[in-house]
Parts: sequence; structure tokens; C-alpha cells
Amino acid sequence: MASPNPRSSARTTSLRDASESEKLEVSSSWDALEWTKIEPVSRSVLHMNLDFLLEAEEVVVEEYGVVLVNTDEVGTLIVTNFRLIFLSEGTRKIIALGTVPLATIEKFNKMAVRLQSAPRQHDKMPSQRLLQVLGKDMRIIVFGFCPTTNQRRAVFDALLRCTKPASLWDLYAFASGPSKFTNTNPKVRLLNEYFRLLGKGSYRASMSMIEKGSFLLYNDLWRITSLNSNYTMCQSYPFALIVPKGISDEEVIQASTFRARCRLPVVSWCDPGTGAVLARSSQPLVGLMMNMRSNTDEKLVSGLCTQLFGVSGPQRKLYIADARPRKNALANGAMGGGSESSSNYFQSEIVFFGIDNIHTMRDSLARLRDYLDTHGANSSDGMSSFLRHGGWSWGGGNLSSMSASVSSLGDSGWLIHIQNVLAGSAWIAARVALESASVLIHCSDGWDRTTQLVSLASLLLDPYYRTFTGFQALVEKDWLAFGHPFSERTGMPTVSGSGSSPFELSRQSSAGSLSSSPVRQSSGSFTSQAPSSSHAQNSNNCSPIFLQWIDCVSQLLRIYPFAFEFSSAFLVDFLDCMLSCRFGNFFGNSEKERQQSGVSEACGCLWAYLGDLRASGGSSHVHFNLFYDPSKHDGPLLPRAAALAPTLWPQFHLRWACPSVAQAGELESQCQKMAIKFSELQKAKEVAERKAKEVAVAMESLNAELRNEKQLNSSTMNLAKRASKESEAIKRAVESMGCKVHFSSTGDFTVGIEGNPADAPQKFISTPLKREFDGTVHHDEKSDLCVSITVMAEDVIPKNPIGQVCETLCPLRTRDGVCRWPDAGCAQLGSQFVGLKANFDAFDKLSIYDSYFQSE
Repeated sequence: MASPNPRSSARTTSLRDASESEKLEVSSSWDALEWTKIEPVSRSVLHMNLDFLLEAEEVVVEEYGVVLVNTDEVGTLIVTNFRLIFLSEGTRKIIALGTVPLATIEKFNKMAVRLQSAPRQHDKMPSQRLLQVLGKDMRIIVFGFCPTTNQRRAVFDALLRCTKPASLWDLYAFASGPSKFTNTNPKVRLLNEYFRLLGKGSYRASMSMIEKGSFLLYNDLWRITSLNSNYTMCQSYPFALIVPKGISDEEVIQASTFRARCRLPVVSWCDPGTGAVLARSSQPLVGLMMNMRSNTDEKLVSGLCTQLFGVSGPQRKLYIADARPRKNALANGAMGGGSESSSNYFQSEIVFFGIDNIHTMRDSLARLRDYLDTHGANSSDGMSSFLRHGGWSWGGGNLSSMSASVSSLGDSGWLIHIQNVLAGSAWIAARVALESASVLIHCSDGWDRTTQLVSLASLLLDPYYRTFTGFQALVEKDWLAFGHPFSERTGMPTVSGSGSSPFELSRQSSAGSLSSSPVRQSSGSFTSQAPSSSHAQNSNNCSPIFLQWIDCVSQLLRIYPFAFEFSSAFLVDFLDCMLSCRFGNFFGNSEKERQQSGVSEACGCLWAYLGDLRASGGSSHVHFNLFYDPSKHDGPLLPRAAALAPTLWPQFHLRWACPSVAQAGELESQCQKMAIKFSELQKAKEVAERKAKEVAVAMESLNAELRNEKQLNSSTMNLAKRASKESEAIKRAVESMGCKVHFSSTGDFTVGIEGNPADAPQKFISTPLKREFDGTVHHDEKSDLCVSITVMAEDVIPKNPIGQVCETLCPLRTRDGVCRWPDAGCAQLGSQFVGLKANFDAFDKLSIYDSYFQSE
């Protein structure tokens, strides 16, 4: 087998300079750290580059020369009002493993480890000062501090102050404000989802509609009621509820008193085609003897079972799904709760799903986190599973260790709980889709397991919820509006109890803390600190219920890769944003508390932030599922039981413990890279096509200009030929009259008349005429044709020359002697010639004596 690469072999500041004898003697990873070899970092260097800080994020404490034990990296540890940041000493870049939002920290503990050494030198070995941080996002990280400084105390005190806000308004989300991620009122979005469910999607909700109370729409079966608009009927329910149309408001109020915390049965989702519904409530208050009843509650539940085929059809069946184990439901009867009796509810059947409570889920996730840290590549004790077990394997070295590790994974119970939730949701969806039955779902209070089952069944039944917009509507409706206690489950301060601290210092850690942490006793003597050195959030009501539901969604995404518009990367980022408390969407325990604290106006919106991320990356962003094809799954998803066997969610569970495995196993990641390359090629293709189109347009324009030039040239040639023919005809006609014709480019032509050979020729200037399209003849001053005509002696002039020309040469002369072109230049020239000849004859007959010109 190939051995793993040595860590930090080329680093100048070695963290493992122990002698070979110490390495053989100490089999664990808490090796002696040569703190004197760690070079101090100048504070001025770091202060020059704090561009990584977010808006309104402020540095509280900076400590230098801190070691991230998981990866043996030395760097700077910074505590801000929002997160814990670890910067690498060499690159000054943020190390993702060592950077965690403060709200994501579940607990942190001081630890001291004394390494084994020679018996006489035991007291001389300084104990290592360590700080263990356990995150809600499956990471366990350990920081090492120099024993001779107060670095650990400074960081611990800063974490104690920043993770223990006095009130909800001290959280970072209120300091940063909405910024550009503004949040619209969630009530408007809830009403829009109600309108869609009632088939009134053409209506759009607004704040003015809510203020006027004009949102009470209805259809044939259901109606929206505003009985809880002031949260007086039920403080954990939304301001608007969907109830059967045949149940009056008075009956609704009476029915609420029969359910725990007044969480009466209401419609969460309805099938517009069959009329089947998913309803939710809390447990009925039947008491220890299970004999308490409520007529209005039974009538309200009966109203959920409308006729199958209109008024004349049979009554549809009602399933009452109790998410708890049967024994837990009976135990709740001793406290006044319990479960329904099928004999009291018409056409009903009671089903128990056996899903455990919030405390079991919390402990299960803690065990899974410890298992992954123990057998992962980046273990919090600084040693990979290869070094710990003497061989290379994801679960350990030899066969026995691998079997033990797999057994410990099963002992965590997390995948079993995931399978129970998936199986219950699939069973509910099948009853609605295959039998057109209605299902009423509840647990004890109706806000944990009930919310998981209702929302997951809705996701299976309605393709709309498998899109980005629909997923947001589903979370805001079933988780936020219907009062899942996010503040209690995540350990954040509540609005009602913001005056008192929701945190406590625990003497003994819960499951998944130091007793079961990856700090091995074989590595040396582990010395526990004072009770006040361990800090944990109040874990009485903390539980990863929402995380578990997201895990279930990721399992469905794995089973149906073509059915979801969003990817597994979107689910990871969405869950990280929720756990970080950077945005105010998930503050408080109910809609009422969020309205009182004004989080929608004072804090940024998670949905707007994620939408901005997708918009920045376009369709190739990692949040988009490249395999999404809505035509393949345009109806309900009904997975078979055999397909519901869950696996670890690598993108979330393994990203810190085994980052290489988490990335190598991502088919989405590989396809995403291909999609990015394809997108780049597509853009390049579009640019090339655009340039080709521009060249084609230019070529077409040039061709059009060339065709115009050819047409003009042809027209000019025709005109030139025509002019040449006319000039030749005129020349022959004039020469036939005894004239000499000369063409020049002066714009005129000259006619010379010779009376006698001894006399000088007489000339006259004539401007060429231009014939227009209307048949008239005008002088054309711009013409380049000039004719010079010299009139010969009379004896060489033929008789009637004009008639001879017209008869013999002119092509426009008809047989009957009529000229077709009386205004032509030749006819005018003939007229001028006749006039000149007459004047010449008259002048020749005059007797002029020379004495007339002599002076007296």
C-alpha cells in the first residue's frame, strides 16, 4: 500500500521535532511543540491586509503563532464579532477549516495535555495549552497556544463574550444591516403561496392587502381565515391559515383549545386535482385515559375529508400520522396529551412512524461527528487514521479496525433516523398520490417531526417545491411561518427571553464532547481544566432538526438527480448561511417573534444573498443542478422502500474530516467543471458567430454597393453610347450640308460659314442641348460635348440640305416626311443655317462702297 504524504515536510517552523525515542514512546499526535522556534509575526503586517472582513465586521482579538493542530499549520487566530478566523502564516490566506462563524460553534473547551516522558522529567514537561472548538457543521478543530503566554485566555474570553450576546439585537446580523440583500415582508410571500394552493395564482399579495384584510380568498373546498392575525389564538402559528370552507371561525377557535399549544389542524398543502390535503397540528389533549373528546375538533378533522368525486362521491379516507413511537404517545397521555382514537374520527386510520425526539437526534449527530473526526484525514488530534491504526483505510487499518469503525458509524444511529424520516414522508406521499386520501400529521408540539414529514412529503408531491422559488416558499411556509423554534434548536437568544442569557457554562459536556472526543488517553495524561473553562450553549432544547431535514433532501437529490433544479452545493451553502446567523430569516421561534424584532427590515435576507450568488455565476453556477430536467419528473416522486437506504452526505459530512473524499466523490463537481468549460466555449462560439455575422453584414453591404456601382456604370455606358450615336448622326447631317464639324470639351460648339473662298470664315457659337425626360430641350452648361461647324461655299452646298439630311440620315424621319423629334438639335441647327444663309444672301446683294468707311 502507498503511504500517505508526510505533513509539512518543507516547513521551516517544525511542529514535530521530537526525538526518535519520543516518537516511539508516544503513539499519539500530541507531540511536543517547539514554541521557541515559532517566529513572531509583526502586527503591522497583518493590519495592512484585512480585506477579508465583511461589512461591519470588527476585530476583537488577534493572536499570533497559533497552531491549527488538525493540519499542523501555524498562523494568526482572529476573533471578530461574527466569526473565528485562522490565517496561514506563510500565505496570509484564510484557512477554511480553522474559520468558523461564532453562531456555528456549538461548544468550546480549554484542554491541557501532558506528554509522556521519562519519570524524572515528568514535572519538567510543560503541558500544552489547547482550545477545542466543536461546530454544528460537523467539524472539530483544536488550536494550540504557547504555554508561556495568555493567548488562550484572551481567545477564550473573547469567544465567551461574542458567542454569548445579551440579546438578539447584539448579533452580527443587526450590526451589518440589510445592506444590498434587502428582505421583503415574509407575510406577502406566504399569502402568495396560499393563493397558489387555492388556484388563485393570478392574485398578488401586498402589504396594503394585509393591512386592509382583503386577502380572505377561497375556492370550493378551502378558505383563508385571519383569525390569528394578532396571534391571539395561537402564538406559534402564522397570521393567516387555510381551513375547510364549511367550518366557521367560531368552530375554529373552539377546536384550537383541544390541541397542545392551540396548534389546531390546518391545511398545509392541497392537491388541486383530487382535493386531497396534507394537514398539520399538535397532539390532541385526550388525557391519560384517552377518553377526552372535542366535537369541534372532530368536525374540523372531518372537514379535511371531502368527497372523492364531487358531492355525490364517497368520503375520502383520512390517515392520522403520528410521528412519535407509540410508547411515547402513550407516555404523553400522562401529561394530558396523547393520540387520537380512530373510532372518534370518521373514516380514519392511525399510523405511528416511530421517529425519536430532539434529544436523541442531538446525541446521534454528536456521535457521528466524533466518528468522522476519529477516522478522518484531518483529525482534531493532528493524526490521520492511517497513523493511528497503522494502515491506510478510510475506516482504519486492518479488517478488525474497519469493522469496528463501521460498527461505530451504525451506533451513531444517524442514518437510521434519516431513513425513518424518509420512509414516513414517502408513505404519506404515496397515500395522497395513489389513494387520493388526506393525511393529518402531528407529533407532540407539531413543530419538529411534524414539520419534517409535512415539508418532505410536499417536496415529493409537488414539483414546484423542487425549484429554487418553490423551495424558498416551502421553507418559509412549513418551517418559518408554522413556528419551528429555530432560536431554541440552534441555541440563539430569543425575543421573549432576550433579557436573560440562553447560554450556560456546563461542568460536564454532553454527547460528543471531551469524554468521547478524539483526545486519546494513550497520548499522555489529559488534564481537565476548571469547570468554568468549558463553555457550551444551552443544549436542553438544541437539536439538528432542520439539518436532518436538509440531509433528507440531499438523499432525495441523490435518488432523483433529474428532479431538482438546485444542487447539493446549494443545500450546503444554504445550511451554512442558516447556521451562521449572518442573516435574520431564521431568528426567533415564530412569525410573531420575528415581527416583534423587526428582522425583515433590520437584517439582510438569506434568499437575496443566495440569489445574488447565482446571478453572478449565471446558469453555470454551482447552485444549479446540471441534470435538472422537469419533463422527466413532472409529477409526484414515490420512491420504493429499497431506494430509501441513506448514505453519508459527502459534501456536508465529509468536507472537514475527509475533504479529498468529499471532493473526489462529487459527480456534480466534475460535471460543473465541464459545464463551466462548455459555457466558456459557448461564449467563445457566440463571440465568433457575432463576428461572422458582422463580417457577413459588411460583405452584403459591399456587394450592394458594388451592384449599385455596376448599375451606374452600365447606365453611364448606355448614355455614352447614345450620345456617341447622336453626335455621329449630327456630324454626318452637318457635313452633308457642307459644314465642317469639330467636337471639343469647352462646353460649346462653333459654326464657321464661308461666303467666298477668299473671305474669312464666319463662325457662331452654340451650346449643346440636353433633352429631359419630358421631351423638352434645355441648355446643359455642364455638358462636355462641343461641336464646331464650318459652313462651306455655296457652290458646294447641296440644294435643300436640311430636307436631304432628314430624308437620308435622320432615323426619326417618317415616310410621310414628318419629323418625330421636331425639337431636336439637328432641326434647330437647320433652322439657324437657313437664317444665316438668307442673311448672307441679303448682305451679298448690298452695294457697299469703301468710301463709306473713310473718314471725312
